Amino acid sequence: MTADTGALLLGVRHHGPGSARAVRAALDTARPAAVLIEGPPEGNALLPLAADPAMRPPVALLAHAVDDPGRASFWPMAAFSPEWVALRWALEHGAAARFVDLPAATTLALNADPTWGDGDEEELHRPDPAAGLRVDPIAVLARTAGHDDPERWWEDVIEHRGDGDPRAPFEAVAEAMGVLRETYGAGGHGRDLVREAHMRLELRAARKEFGDDRVAVVCGAWHVPALRRRTTVAADRALLKGLPKVRTETTWVPWTHRRLARRSGYGAGIDAPGWYGHLFAAPDRPVERWLTRVAGLLREEDKPVSPAEVIEAVRLADTLAALRGRPLAGLGETTDAVRAVFCAGSDVPLALVRDRLVVGDVIGEVPAGAPAVPLQRDLDRLQRSLRLRPEARERELELDLRKDNDTARSRLLHRLRLLGVDWGVPVAGRTGTGTFRETWRLRWEPELHVRVAEAGVWGTTVHDAAAARAEARATGAGGLADVTTLAEQCLLAGLSTALPVVMRVLADRAALDADVGHLAQALPALARALRYGDVRGTDTAALAGVAAGLAERICVGLPPACTGLDHDAAEELRGHLDAVHTALGLLPADTARTDRWTGVLLRLATRDAVAGLIRGRAARLLLDDGRLDAEGTARLMGLALSPGVPPAAAAAWIEGFAGGASGGGMLLVHDERLLGLMDAWLTGVPQDAFTDVLPLLRRTFSGYEPAVRRTLGELVARGPSAAAARVRAGVPGFAEELDTARADAVLPVLRLLLGTETDSTTGVER
Repeated sequence: MTADTGALLLGVRHHGPGSARAVRAALDTARPAAVLIEGPPEGNALLPLAADPAMRPPVALLAHAVDDPGRASFWPMAAFSPEWVALRWALEHGAAARFVDLPAATTLALNADPTWGDGDEEELHRPDPAAGLRVDPIAVLARTAGHDDPERWWEDVIEHRGDGDPRAPFEAVAEAMGVLRETYGAGGHGRDLVREAHMRLELRAARKEFGDDRVAVVCGAWHVPALRRRTTVAADRALLKGLPKVRTETTWVPWTHRRLARRSGYGAGIDAPGWYGHLFAAPDRPVERWLTRVAGLLREEDKPVSPAEVIEAVRLADTLAALRGRPLAGLGETTDAVRAVFCAGSDVPLALVRDRLVVGDVIGEVPAGAPAVPLQRDLDRLQRSLRLRPEARERELELDLRKDNDTARSRLLHRLRLLGVDWGVPVAGRTGTGTFRETWRLRWEPELHVRVAEAGVWGTTVHDAAAARAEARATGAGGLADVTTLAEQCLLAGLSTALPVVMRVLADRAALDADVGHLAQALPALARALRYGDVRGTDTAALAGVAAGLAERICVGLPPACTGLDHDAAEELRGHLDAVHTALGLLPADTARTDRWTGVLLRLATRDAVAGLIRGRAARLLLDDGRLDAEGTARLMGLALSPGVPPAAAAAWIEGFAGGASGGGMLLVHDERLLGLMDAWLTGVPQDAFTDVLPLLRRTFSGYEPAVRRTLGELVARGPSAAAARVRAGVPGFAEELDTARADAVLPVLRLLLGTETDSTTGVER
């Protein structure tokens, strides 16, 4: 490692705890005056922050283009990363610490060139780029040693290595990498050649400044042979001449163990960051400590694990290691022991162990003094004031919008979504349909720092940036529904400054758009916005006027739009019909509008030119709202299922009336007259037509709950006259019409249960 350079070259595997311990031991022995680390030189000014007690790995250097923050790169480091250990050693011992890799300004510019390639320092490339064949050097060494598992081989050789000469593993790995480079070439697309040329120039400068034997270099093992090779300054500078550059900004950002995992897509990722972190933090009795942690996790999840089982699992892991010829029980042995002893052979609890411990949800922290765009600083301030801490683990957050702090949290999350920072995603809550509650699924990903930097062009605070972004989206929106959705988002986010601009665009688009489908798509968002606005106490007068205008135009244009439709078009329009009906129910009460909508539904339900799917749905909506009684519904069904109606059209009517999530199954269970009409029609469908209507009927009835389908089958088996027979027999609880006197008798009990009382002057319950 001193060879031609005279410097201490420590070739490592990124994020390897054994490599990290060996680096620390080698530095303790050599005591260099300068430590050169693989990383972008733009981060040199930020290196002192690593000594701040508030800096807690895993963290990453983030570099992004000033003019295009979306062009960014990360250089992650965990507590068990050799680079982090070397950096902390230099800061603790007063040695100079420097990053010596290719500058981020050049890396970001080259990454924008698709022909440049994206090879990672952990990968080898065949000399012929056209072949496109990449080889993992660790896998090659493992196969050469007779192992079929590269991870297990590396654990045995490096990570589980005991005390000894700290330089020995670096000598062996460097020699092996030299042979591999001779066999496979020096890297793909010239990327490694350029990076190594820059590292050699930095190494020469450090040797000149501190002395030949006073410099240590910590880099990927693949680069060590290149740093040993004799080259001229002119040759290295020639490789770097003419490379493009972009203006960059650099900072430290929190990282997570989950993003260090190979399955996250990280090129230099590892399979088990949580396990590697444990090996680094617990060099003594790691197996016993690990299995104790696993037992603790399972106990937290209400799975009993006794101390005796922990002892048995330790013995089993050690026995498996001995049988497999391993120096220490590794992750494979401990996992097998957990499955056999703790999980009784089941992989279900084992999946929890893999997720929570083997990978883990550790998230790092950076000090407040780290550089950041103003928008990021404002977001950090809001997170602290709202007690909404970023976490790597996915969790659900229940918000009660009647509480000021929860309302402020909701506004922050909605504003971030407007900015494209999807820290939280709304999900359906478990607390019913009330509008005073929201449920969010939160998970903080390191890439969100890039999204915040990108959003910084819209403003220096979250509120101002979200408002500016909303105004820009409104003016560039492609359709009416997009603008109404944006208006809803502005109300949810509390962006009163952006709402006038959005409403002006909305009014203009609504006045010019004559497509009923577009109007129907736009109305639900407005109705939801009005309801949410009421809960949040925001002014929605302008929205109410636009919503009323849209409702009026829909009532005029919907009946003509429902004629002459094929099945696919009718299916789409049925969705619009349901959405508009629901939206009108959310709008402020208006008797005239309600009566007009009822008239529209009646026309749709009784016009033969309207598609059967639409007619059936309109009849069902009228029945549910009490605008159509049982006799009228039976009459419409009898007409729709009469012998003169083609079977396909009749089946479409049934699908509209009883299909989907409308609760049609329960309606048929409780109204046997309708069930009898449907049963009589179905049994009378000709055999040659039954095959054509079967898909529609299957789609309708397959949506019912199993218990509903079973009850319907029992009713059909008894015969449709069963209800009438019960009425004639005087069975209590059955009558042809509703018994209002018996129904009213239940009201006092309901008032006691619900805690309501009736005003003696107005008769209104409160």
